Amino acid sequence: MTLHNDSAAHEAVDTETPLALTGERTVPGIAEENYWFRRHEIAYTSILDECRGKTVLEAGSGEGYGAAMLATVADSVTCVDYDTSAVEHTRRRYPELTVHQGNLIELPIADASVDVVVNFQVIEHLWDQPQFIAECLRVLRPGGKLLISTPNRITFSPGRDTPLNPFHTRELNAAELTELLVDGGFGVETMYGVYHGAAIRALDEKWGGSIIDAQIERSLAGVPWPDELAADVAAIATDDFDVLDTTGGDGDIDTSLDLFAVAVRP
Repeated sequence: MTLHNDSAAHEAVDTETPLALTGERTVPGIAEENYWFRRHEIAYTSILDECRGKTVLEAGSGEGYGAAMLATVADSVTCVDYDTSAVEHTRRRYPELTVHQGNLIELPIADASVDVVVNFQVIEHLWDQPQFIAECLRVLRPGGKLLISTPNRITFSPGRDTPLNPFHTRELNAAELTELLVDGGFGVETMYGVYHGAAIRALDEKWGGSIIDAQIERSLAGVPWPDELAADVAAIATDDFDVLDTTGGDGDIDTSLDLFAVAVRP
């Protein structure tokens, strides 16, 4: 297991080649993927102040774009990901990050050594979710925060006991995510919900009620997207999503697209 970056290895290496799009994670720079990328990105932009001047661990860093955003404000950012191709890509593309390859249920990080753990759109992929939460508790300093987002099972896989996404093992609703965190020793400070803002709601109406369904239906059918749909998706911006504090009564968490919890280690 490699536990450090070799800066010399980044010399004369192509850092622009995108990570392959497999369906397991989103990546930047692909027009047809832009809706999902921006929906992931809004969580990172929302937590910059939480990470400012802090020692941050991103558990499940994927392509690395989110950790690179956090590195612009954090004291340091360390990444852990299980996938070899993602780890190698992150090391090439974002040399400012420290990247470990490892299992999220056995983090290669010392006890009580980080201020913030970020885990966005990952926990639904894990087989042993309670053990991962236990690992987050272990590596956080007292008073440290776990920032965790995941698709809302109620709206992502409505009416289903098993996830639609073949890469997901167990999806959660807000009550289940809260229970997982509290049983793992955390206090849940805030539960945010991610929603379509006005511009995307207009696209929902334009495309028969759901811009998501319009994309999925055409992708599953294996037919080219209409130019207008492709242009609408490519134009979606991060700020076209709303992040609302449902703990404070700003939205109905059960209608959110994604759940976003801020949990605190005692």
